[in-house]
Amino acid sequence: MHCLQRFGLQWDCEVYFQSQHLQQYQQSLAKLQRQQWLYACRCSRKKLGNSLVYPGYCRQAGFPDDNTTALRLKTQDLTIEFDDALQGKVCQNLALEQGDFVLRRRDQIIAYQFAVVIDDNSQAISHVVRGADLLDSTPKQIYLQQLLGYPTPHYLHLPLIVDEHGDKLSKQTLAAPIDDSHPTATLFFLLKLLQQNPPENLLSASIQQQLNWAIAHWQPQALQKVRAIQPPIL
Repeated sequence: MHCLQRFGLQWDCEVYFQSQHLQQYQQSLAKLQRQQWLYACRCSRKKLGNSLVYPGYCRQAGFPDDNTTALRLKTQDLTIEFDDALQGKVCQNLALEQGDFVLRRRDQIIAYQFAVVIDDNSQAISHVVRGADLLDSTPKQIYLQQLLGYPTPHYLHLPLIVDEHGDKLSKQTLAAPIDDSHPTATLFFLLKLLQQNPPENLLSASIQQQLNWAIAHWQPQALQKVRAIQPPIL
């Protein structure tokens, strides 16, 4: 939150903490259970191995949900389609390409795919802008929105900044954290990296002036169908 403020980025409403909405997630899980979309799963990572598509081991097993199991959502043999504002048309058959997926883990943690659907609907989110690493999981979220009777937001997935190996800059790859000591220089560099062609005099402008310019001159077309950007070595 401090980092966001350093870059002049403010939130519109109160900060939404997922830990304060666990009851809402449980109510939505209960709704899907009543509609018989969920089943308990005891599969371990070792048993699943390198399976990219869940083979459905537990779908007919009828395990009780005794707080030691995961809860999986039944998928159907149908194609989920949506038009991403940058990446174009995306189509995915969840049953064939993903299989039944987890909504609540065995340790009782709510899975991201489920929580974000509830969160977006609760906050009346109309447009989602995020990294392209989440593009392929969006059909799961749209499928859940359909089952729960929620509207589907508009999506735009920006390219990721990657290292020389093509890996996303993240804690997992030991990438350095954002340096917020010089926010104007960093923001100017990012505008250039995103092919927005900021004028050189913008480098000496304030953060708010830079953001105002970026909003007024935002050209997402320059990033169409681009999923990754490798910055030049400085």
